[in-house]
Amino acid sequence: MTVPIDRVLGLGGCKLARATELDPQFLEPEYPFEWGGVYELPAGDYVFELAGGPDPEMDVAILPVRSAAETDTQGATETAALLFSGEFIRLQSGDPLVAFGDRQRLLLPGEHHRFPLRIARTGHFGFFTQHHPDEFTAQLRPDKSAQPRTPVWAKAFKPDHEHDEEVTSVGIVRDGDLDSVKLDAWLNRLLAEKGTDIFRSKGVLAVRGSAERIVFQGVHMLFNAVAERPWAPGEPRRNTLVFIGRHLDRAELVADFEACLATETR
Repeated sequence: MTVPIDRVLGLGGCKLARATELDPQFLEPEYPFEWGGVYELPAGDYVFELAGGPDPEMDVAILPVRSAAETDTQGATETAALLFSGEFIRLQSGDPLVAFGDRQRLLLPGEHHRFPLRIARTGHFGFFTQHHPDEFTAQLRPDKSAQPRTPVWAKAFKPDHEHDEEVTSVGIVRDGDLDSVKLDAWLNRLLAEKGTDIFRSKGVLAVRGSAERIVFQGVHMLFNAVAERPWAPGEPRRNTLVFIGRHLDRAELVADFEACLATETR
C-alpha cells in the first residue's frame, strides 16, 4: 500500500508558508552554536589559539567537508547540530583537537589557551563553535607560523537566546518504519504543548506504507513535511530527527518517538 503524502502527516498546526509571507526571515534557523567556518587546510600541524572570553569553556566540532559549496556547508551545519546533541570530550589547553566529528568542550580558565590540531590529508574542514571566535580572539594558524588561516566560508548564526545554557539539542536516530497515526498524534501534541520551547526541528522519516523519504522541518509550532526521493534498494529505512530548543527532555523525546515505530519494527 502506498500512502499519499497529504495523509502521512495530517498535522493540524500552521504551515511555514504563512509565517514566511509575513516575515521572510522567519525560517532563519537557530543552532546550538554561533559560528561556523570552512578552512582549506594542507596536511600538517596547526594550533587553535584562544584568549580569555565570556565563558570558561566552549564547545567545538570539527569535521571534514567536501567543499565550501552551499550544499556541502549546509550538510556540515546539520551534521554539527547532531554532534552538539551528543556526548562531548573535555580538553584542556595543550590537548590535541580531533578533526573527525567529535564534540569537544574546551576548558578555558585563564587568559591564553593553545590546542594543537594535526591534519593528515589536505582538504576542507568545517569548524563549528558554541560562541563566536571573536569573543575569544580565536585564530587557527600553522604551528610554525604566526599568520592565521582565513576561512573560505564563514557564517555567524544569530541565536535569539545567546549564551543560554538551557538551550540544547536532541538528536534521534532509529531504524524502522513509523506508524503515521501515532506519529501524527505525537507531533500534534508535542508542538501544541511545547512548541514555544522548540526553536527548530528537522528530520528525515521512514513512514510505513510510503516508498519515499519524508523530510520534516519546523520552527516552533510551524512545520512542513514533504516527500523526497524514494528509498534506494537496500538502503536502511533510517529515521533521523533533531530538536533544538529550551527545556528539552531527551529521555522523554526518545521514548515518545520510539512509541511511534510500527509494531513489527520495534
